[in-house]
Amino acid sequence: MESKRRPPPLTHSKPTVTVASRSGFGDGAAGEEAAEPVSPAGLLFRQRRFDCYIVAALGIGVPIEVDVVKSGLLSTLARHPRFSSVQVADDDSGEKLKWVRTKVVIDDHVIVPDLRADGSGDGGCSASFADKVVEDYVSYLSTTTMDASRPLWELHVLNLRTSEAAAVAVFRIHHSLGDGLSLVSLLLACTRRTADPTSLPTLPQPRLPLPPQPRSNALLTGILFLWALIVLTWNTAVDLLELLASSAWLKDTPTPLKGGAGMELRCKRFVHGTLRLDDVKEIKDSMNCTINDVLVGVTSAAISRYLNRRYGEADEGNESKKELPANIRLRSAMLFNVRPQLGIQALAEMMDGKNCGVAWGNLLSYIILPFPVAMYNDPLDYVRAGKAIAERKKNSLQAILTYRSAHFCVRKFGIKAGVAMIRRLVCNTTLSYSNIVGPVDEISFYGHPIVYIAPSVYGHPHALTLHYQSYMNEMRVVLGVDELTIPDSHQLLADIVESVKLIKEALPKRL
Repeated sequence: MESKRRPPPLTHSKPTVTVASRSGFGDGAAGEEAAEPVSPAGLLFRQRRFDCYIVAALGIGVPIEVDVVKSGLLSTLARHPRFSSVQVADDDSGEKLKWVRTKVVIDDHVIVPDLRADGSGDGGCSASFADKVVEDYVSYLSTTTMDASRPLWELHVLNLRTSEAAAVAVFRIHHSLGDGLSLVSLLLACTRRTADPTSLPTLPQPRLPLPPQPRSNALLTGILFLWALIVLTWNTAVDLLELLASSAWLKDTPTPLKGGAGMELRCKRFVHGTLRLDDVKEIKDSMNCTINDVLVGVTSAAISRYLNRRYGEADEGNESKKELPANIRLRSAMLFNVRPQLGIQALAEMMDGKNCGVAWGNLLSYIILPFPVAMYNDPLDYVRAGKAIAERKKNSLQAILTYRSAHFCVRKFGIKAGVAMIRRLVCNTTLSYSNIVGPVDEISFYGHPIVYIAPSVYGHPHALTLHYQSYMNEMRVVLGVDELTIPDSHQLLADIVESVKLIKEALPKRL
């Protein structure tokens, strides 16, 4: 049955304001008043057909002490300007909103459901049964909304032992509070290294580009620079045309992965599994590419395997089998942050009330990322294709153009036009795709060691959302699916794991 989830009603009365001073943080520049306008991107995520929420499941290694977590949240997350503010209508139409600081009642935000009928501990249930209970609970959250009269975030404490963790903490945060990268980084700023409880998490350092080699031939240097500029201009122009076409009429090929009308209102199921990060790095090193290149190739391989199976299934009462069609157009609306990554240290200072000069909010854009669908004889061809696609997108300003186009559309024609543009772009593609780098060491959530981090999102018109999240020596694969479109989400997850295995086995053997 289709869920009739709706955005929570806006409050027109002024909430209890506890902070009237300058907050120093917001969707715009630092140093604005607390009651500042909600950004266009924030308004976008409050619209009825684009009412998006971020859900992040944290596997915890010990049972969760609720009072300890509440105390920790009050001293950190609840002090962040966005997590202690509500959105108040700024005009009679309710289309313009502003942020107003309010009192955070922690009991309204920390929810401890009783997942057992008899209310008795773990009830002796098996780990596999607990896995299903947690999975069903998180799926249920996608059918509900939050009360907009208080800050739009919740923490659900599930003290149930699963196959991977002693308990699970599930954050649900409305997307209007910030983009996914910023929110995950903010949650990490609430944690500390398990080995050193005074230290913030350590993220992998990005590989610095090699310094340009001096060239004695000035003419050759000028020619190469001109050629790079021509390639950048050409790729950007082509991507801009594709963006406009995809926002108007250019649609992906209908496949068993592509959802239909009303997708954003239906219940979603979230499943996740693990890849060995060392396997991904081995493929990266052998193929001389990046981790993102490998993940694009792995995703392409898994989607191809899955679709080949779905097309090959015999129709009921019909012995003939369909073949995987050629020239399938299958693309992702890949989220892309248009600002430098927020440092965890800066976010920790923000929760301490310090003005760290960081602008907060949804500074994100979309890149249209194609995934080849084919059954290659050599599994390494998927990585080669992924590398070529990623390199092509790096030599383009599509993300900036998409961001600028959406803001121009909102300023010129209003938020409704902006929503229509983004919705058509998302509806005409097949899936959402993203990956985020996580800590390299084990971290603890207010003294509770974290086993895994599994973020996702719902409320957008895609039947499939695919997210990769690294943590320690693992890569967590998280799928958010519409079960009416993709009834076998665990099989698709297994295809991703198997694709990594096949690609690794195909690597040239080192002597």
